[in-house]
Amino acid sequence: MKTKAIILDDKAIQRATTRIAHEIIERNKGVKDVVLAGIKTRGVPFAERLAKKIESIEGVKVPVITLDITFYRDDLTQISPEPRINRNEVQYDIKDKIVVLVDDVIFTGRTVRAALDAIMDMGRARKVQLAVLIDRGHRELPIRPDFVGKNVPTSKKELVSVKFRETDEIDQVEILARE
Repeated sequence: MKTKAIILDDKAIQRATTRIAHEIIERNKGVKDVVLAGIKTRGVPFAERLAKKIESIEGVKVPVITLDITFYRDDLTQISPEPRINRNEVQYDIKDKIVVLVDDVIFTGRTVRAALDAIMDMGRARKVQLAVLIDRGHRELPIRPDFVGKNVPTSKKELVSVKFRETDEIDQVEILARE
């Protein structure tokens, strides 16, 4: 795959993170009872960044939980004939909380569907919202994010690659095209 375009650099990612943090605070009239649930892998560092930004704005530390959705995927056997499945440990009681699912990119909506199933198994949240850095369209399920860093219309043949310092040693979002 070859880089077609860099659509967000480190500064643009910071600005999008700040805007989404403000939107989460505003939509929920503060952050009382808000829990961020980062979807593995790159949803986790994004959720942690949002939590830090919210804390710098509101002075309140928002809990961040890690969500492993492997067990809930509908394409489990396509990934591997013997997929490694990790159940989510209950890291935080989400009963009557506002859970904000956090991921790097939304595409078909299937990852979010799996994350919703995982959240339902953890307890009954008061409300579930969705925050993504990139919305690239092409939904296959009726799922829409509440908070979006950037809408990026793409071809189904293209790939959106999000890189975070914590996992990739660089902050950038690029569109990759098949050669």
